[in-house]
Amino acid sequence: MGRRMLDKLKDRKNLDGAWQISPDRYIAQRSCDFQLGAPVSQYVEMRDGCRLAVDIFLPERKDGMPGPERFPTITVFTPYRRRFKTKEGSTAEPSPNTAAYRDCFVKFGYAVVVIDCRGTGASFGTRSSFRSPEERLDTADVCDWIVAQEWSNGVIGSGGVSYLGAQADFLASTGHPAVKAIAPLFSVWDTYADNYFPGGIQLKALTKLYDDLMIGLDQDDREVLKAFKYWSDPDYIGAQPVDADPDGVLLAEALAEHRNNYRHTDFMSEFRFREEPLPYDADYSSASFSPYSYSGGTRSDVAIMSVSGWYDGFGYMNGAISRFLTLSDNPHHLLIGPWDHGARVDVSPWRQAVEPDFDILAEVLRFFDTYLLGMDTGLRDEAPVHYYAMHAEEWRSAAVWPPADTDHVLNLSVDNALSETAAVAGDDMYQVDFNIGTGNETRYERIAAVDSRDYYCDWQGRGDRMLSFTSAPLAAPSEIAGHVIAELWMQSSQPDAALFLYLTEVEADGTERYVTEALLRAIHRKVQEAPASYRTSWPFQSFRREDAAPLPVGEFEKLQLAFSPTAWRFSEGSRIRLSIAGADDDHCAQVPHGRPPLLTFARGEAMPSRIILPVKQ
Repeated sequence: MGRRMLDKLKDRKNLDGAWQISPDRYIAQRSCDFQLGAPVSQYVEMRDGCRLAVDIFLPERKDGMPGPERFPTITVFTPYRRRFKTKEGSTAEPSPNTAAYRDCFVKFGYAVVVIDCRGTGASFGTRSSFRSPEERLDTADVCDWIVAQEWSNGVIGSGGVSYLGAQADFLASTGHPAVKAIAPLFSVWDTYADNYFPGGIQLKALTKLYDDLMIGLDQDDREVLKAFKYWSDPDYIGAQPVDADPDGVLLAEALAEHRNNYRHTDFMSEFRFREEPLPYDADYSSASFSPYSYSGGTRSDVAIMSVSGWYDGFGYMNGAISRFLTLSDNPHHLLIGPWDHGARVDVSPWRQAVEPDFDILAEVLRFFDTYLLGMDTGLRDEAPVHYYAMHAEEWRSAAVWPPADTDHVLNLSVDNALSETAAVAGDDMYQVDFNIGTGNETRYERIAAVDSRDYYCDWQGRGDRMLSFTSAPLAAPSEIAGHVIAELWMQSSQPDAALFLYLTEVEADGTERYVTEALLRAIHRKVQEAPASYRTSWPFQSFRREDAAPLPVGEFEKLQLAFSPTAWRFSEGSRIRLSIAGADDDHCAQVPHGRPPLLTFARGEAMPSRIILPVKQ
């Protein structure tokens, strides 16, 4: 892309209007005095004797002149292989999961240490769970080792996408004194609600795909890995042994230990209710592998950069926002863009290219420069919140989250309308169809390691099989930013139900654009105050067994649902549509099994079913 076209695109997306110094301008003027040297790899022993494989990448002066001998370190803890061994002469990238951090940070004067998590890659040990408590303690042990090295200046940061970002949260929560900044990118705060059980409803395919991936990686099953694009290169021939193990003898011993790793599908099925302990371990629940539960250990001087995308699964952006709201005393920056999980794709229907043109790591570099190197980057003078408004196709900045100024209410009304005025009393019935789905171009595919390229391109007409309510054409553009909230008075013919709500922009020419969605299992409808470790700006449901209750059949109950957050501008002449279903057969388990309920939704002043839009003036 030519410089003129690039500048035009950046102006269109309002980068300079949202930042005093935009990420691309920052990295363009940042001095780059180093180059990447060859990695050094070794085992580091943990407190219990388990040995973890680590790669150390150190900066080397480009000009050969003497330079600093000690550097701040960025740690990356991954279960997805720190490095692959490749065929002789191969040009394949040996570190597909972590190369971006190596390539970005080392040349700017950071040591980068990449670690195979316990029970993965070339590391010894066994994984007892997803993000196990043992792994959390390992992060601090590795930092003890780093600060004792002659190349370390005693300052440590951590970051990464998804699992890697949660590991950064875990490291910060240990209170290790060397840790000064973390950048959790596209990572959960609560594994239960943000990832596997959004709205208390199980994502049925996700666990199996993840299980297959980890079997492929942990047991070096290359036939299994062929199904996953990021790890399928035929030049990969297993995990890279450490330097002291050229024949792979120790690697073979480590792989033998991996055979006893937990199985993800079986494991996740144990956690039907949030924070309910395992029957054989009273101290272990979904909180045990969720960063929020350890957040009290994070010192208030640790700087944090939380990053997510509007189609980052259902709830990863909730995780980024909740982390931002919960750790509010920390120096904290929040960035949410038009991205899927890991920002592999620009999800906006109006994108100029499939791959995002925003350099996330440039902003992360500025963040680490500020809080690890102590440079005056101007970041502290920037607004703490930056987010992208889709359809407006512009970046925004804000001092707080949520940034919306006012609430705009649309009521369910007669003739399937959404009305600004109170509706005439009445009700609307909907027979749930368990065969309804949302297709395979959704926010859920990428988190299952599916290489999605397009999003909701097949949305046209999907609401026709649902109960839908549509507003009048908008007299002027209207922009929302935050969580749309639905308040529905519902009666069910069954003591449980699943609600799936979809917000659509119907443009003046009839084109239907998916905006966002909400889902909730009705037994989890109780709303309560969010705990101190999990602050929200939307209705909080605990999803705990003691708060779950069957629906009283034949009686109306009020349900509150928070849509996945978004920032979206509706155009003048467009209409806003709310669609209601009782299933997403493509992604979620049936509720209740084999008994599709008949749902009735009330309207009118006594039981006003409505949606509340967070409007940004």
